[in-house]
Amino acid sequence: MKIFKTLFPSKNRTFKYKRWLEISLRTLHLIGVAGVGAGAFFHVPHYQWQGFSILTSLSGILFILLELWSNGIWLIQLRGVILYIKIIFLLCIPLLPAYESIILIIVIGISSIISHAPGDVRYFSVIHGKRMDTI
Repeated sequence: MKIFKTLFPSKNRTFKYKRWLEISLRTLHLIGVAGVGAGAFFHVPHYQWQGFSILTSLSGILFILLELWSNGIWLIQLRGVILYIKIIFLLCIPLLPAYESIILIIVIGISSIISHAPGDVRYFSVIHGKRMDTI
């Protein structure tokens, strides 16, 4: 029960400057995505844009950890479920290298749609069938 309350607090955890940290991580993530996209779209050898790939991965992981710390409900909201879908697509790239650019376009498109969708869509719980801000 303690794990449940730790993962799903009744009120979202926050701290001073959390919003600025989120903005910074999102900015780093977008810079990384731009570099990865440029490398993939223009068929640049992977080793030349590997740093952008690492930046994208690390900023994404840090953003996920921050979201989980704030409230684990994110895991069952549509915005979290979309992340699982994006990861599955990205894991397909080594298996389907000829489709790397198309997969990246799909992932970027999905990301843009969910990040700009109304709150009732982003915070929709796929388990509860309705918007859930907390459990």
